[in-house]
Amino acid sequence: MSAKTSASGPAAAPGASGGTAVIDGAAGQAGRPAHRHLGLALVVIATAQLMVVLDATIVNVALPHIQSALGFSGPGLEWVVNAYALTFGGLLLLGGRAGDILGRRRVFIAGIILFSAASLLGGFATTQAWLLGARALQGVGGAIVAPTALSLVTTTFPEGRPRNRAMGVYAAMSIGGAAVGLLAGGLLTTYFSWRWVLFVNVPIGIIVALMAPRALGESQRRPGRFDLPGAITGTLGLVALVYGLTIAGTTPNGVSHWGDTKTLVSLGAAVVLLAAFLLIESRSPHALMPLRIFRNRNRSGAYLVMLCVGTALFGMFFFLTLFVQHVWGYSALKTGIAYLPMVAMIMAMAGVSTQLVPRIGARPLLVAASAIATGGMFWLSRINEHSTYAGGLLGPMLVTAAGLGLLFMPATLVALSRVEDQDAGLASSLVNTGQQVGGSIGLAILGTVAWTVVAHTARSSAAAAKNAAIAAARAGHPVHYSAAQIKALSTGIYNHALSVGFSRGFEVSAGIMLISLIVTIAMIRVTREDLAGIETPMAA
Repeated sequence: MSAKTSASGPAAAPGASGGTAVIDGAAGQAGRPAHRHLGLALVVIATAQLMVVLDATIVNVALPHIQSALGFSGPGLEWVVNAYALTFGGLLLLGGRAGDILGRRRVFIAGIILFSAASLLGGFATTQAWLLGARALQGVGGAIVAPTALSLVTTTFPEGRPRNRAMGVYAAMSIGGAAVGLLAGGLLTTYFSWRWVLFVNVPIGIIVALMAPRALGESQRRPGRFDLPGAITGTLGLVALVYGLTIAGTTPNGVSHWGDTKTLVSLGAAVVLLAAFLLIESRSPHALMPLRIFRNRNRSGAYLVMLCVGTALFGMFFFLTLFVQHVWGYSALKTGIAYLPMVAMIMAMAGVSTQLVPRIGARPLLVAASAIATGGMFWLSRINEHSTYAGGLLGPMLVTAAGLGLLFMPATLVALSRVEDQDAGLASSLVNTGQQVGGSIGLAILGTVAWTVVAHTARSSAAAAKNAAIAAARAGHPVHYSAAQIKALSTGIYNHALSVGFSRGFEVSAGIMLISLIVTIAMIRVTREDLAGIETPMAA
């Protein structure tokens, strides 16, 4: 097989290891197990993909309810997202390697069972640690399911129309899953409980696990070894980094924690662990992430762009959800519906980008897309507690979505350009890994900035209100508030503080997208000829 794959299949399965790629030509047909239930196989694979994709958004709209139920602080709530994203992104490459070595159907079913069991466990959570542990296990399950699901498409369906049809359905699940998650999360949280955004995975997972042995044939096992030292040091290093950044911010009492022993130890451990990871990957003959993949400047630039996108996007969704529900008083369902125009715009512009890349190339499109997304996120940072959906949120969301929709496909194409056969699966996997890892780091950075500003603004506003009351009393005009008025005043102060803090976080998001624009201009020099024949994989 070559890096330029046929139009009938993607270059590789996201999350797969270096050996997991589309099997081309006669060799692929000879190695493919016989299948009598292609329709059933497609249902199983597409449903599994839908489970993994919608989990990112279905939990998002329930975050304020989870916070109230389990007593999370603002920074603590970030771990409901990060516990999943870190294990997902950190173990994605290992999940692909497991499918290669142990058999993709076997590993796929194991991943579905683990994901479903973790969802059930999380739905019954009564403590913060319980829920976070379940979310981390969900991420492990997702890291197993995501790479094996797409690999099963390529080994189950013969090239030509059957595989093209399967890839079309798979793509629809990948893109449409976000919208389904927003609506399902809103409905379940509003009319049942936040616990059902986790419980809903259980019956689906049971059905998929029971149908998989009948619908899917087992793939051939490939000799190889697991890079456990690399997976462990990389994942723990990221966890330590995100934890250190999360706890470093200023707490409501006005105290900054950047100099705390716990913060310094965590960040120091992150440096040591990530350095050990790079050392292991540079020397191991079975490395999950051979460093040679980054020798191509265009490819490295594309990975940095996707890292920036994840960094900006995770934080935006997290804080925007808290803002519209806490400050504007939206229900979970109304929140989900409010996001739908953004999802629709991303889908529409992704379609436009597929038409534009052959005409103008990837680089001009990446430059324009990064600039548009930067402008949209900066516009979003102007939002405040007095803004309206139509006047303050819809416009910035649509502009940001237009930029992101134009960016995803060309960035993925550049990441796959001129890739060697042995690294095709790795190249596509790192696109998704970059988004997950970037999202976790970004949420920690944005959270530290936002919650620090919230704390300072709330304290200064409260002090100003107190001083005004004292001054009025000294002037002979004492102000007497009822309990209801005091509560309303406190709520107003806190909502203003959230508005100012989250606005500052959105400014950081805009800055991160500006970095992606600079990276594109400085690093990416890809031509249209470099991209000829490459087929984009569908991100998990």
